[in-house]
Amino acid sequence: MSMRSVIRDSVPTTAPTPTAATSRNGSRRPAIGIDVEDLDIYYGDVHAVRGVTLAIPAQSVTAIIGPSGCGKSTFLRSLNRMHEVAPGARVDGKVRVDGRDLYAAGVDPVLVRREIGMVFQRPNPFPTMSIRDNVLAGVRLNGGRIKKDEAETIVERSLRGANLWEEVKDRLNRPGAGLSGGQQQRLCIARAIAVEPQVLLMDEPCSALDPISTSAIEDLIGQLKDAYTIVIVTHNMQQAARVSDETAFFNLAGVGQPGELIETGPTTKIFSNPDNASTEAYITGRFG
Repeated sequence: MSMRSVIRDSVPTTAPTPTAATSRNGSRRPAIGIDVEDLDIYYGDVHAVRGVTLAIPAQSVTAIIGPSGCGKSTFLRSLNRMHEVAPGARVDGKVRVDGRDLYAAGVDPVLVRREIGMVFQRPNPFPTMSIRDNVLAGVRLNGGRIKKDEAETIVERSLRGANLWEEVKDRLNRPGAGLSGGQQQRLCIARAIAVEPQVLLMDEPCSALDPISTSAIEDLIGQLKDAYTIVIVTHNMQQAARVSDETAFFNLAGVGQPGELIETGPTTKIFSNPDNASTEAYITGRFG
């Protein structure tokens, strides 16, 4: 199912195959890229992000880096309209996915968020739900009742896709909140891919984790990019260099000024030979 069909058709899919990024008929569907054109983001009268034009390639990891307050997370959230939960949020410009503008008239943001999933900074499993029910939460929200055997298939495939199945397969009825921090974050990734998105947005997914859990999430990101387009915000320059194929550096001219995209390109080039002096200064730790 393409983003085009999701925008047009509000009938939810109830048989996702998350680890293979499949369509309803079971065939593998390619990951999709995102094209951002002259995007400005506002919260009321506050101009948060200005004039971003960026091509995010499919089936790859794009890292968004930059100092605090430069609009990284705001930009990330605009890619699936999650920022709109804040009062007064609006955008000018275009975000095209599979050729369709996500901000065009008549586009349902709920359906957009189903195709473009999000993993947040801190693990947020639903505390009163079991591991199984956490994985199925989004599927049930989108599709209502599902058959038991179908639900079990989704749970196993999603947990395998998040590299968590072997660790939890014998305790699926226990609370998700009882897992370790790293396991909880992988559970949240399983929950995100259970609804069969084509894009995964990750907002500093390792910032609250220990080094071992961070390594596990980074390994998982490397595996998931074979099936998904991934965009990750990170303050960790070593992490950006390790996990990403492309890097986009954001900065701002001063306090109260909107964030802007300064430079983008292959991660190897950005980290070894950036074109902009401020990019080099940030990467080498001279500010930020």
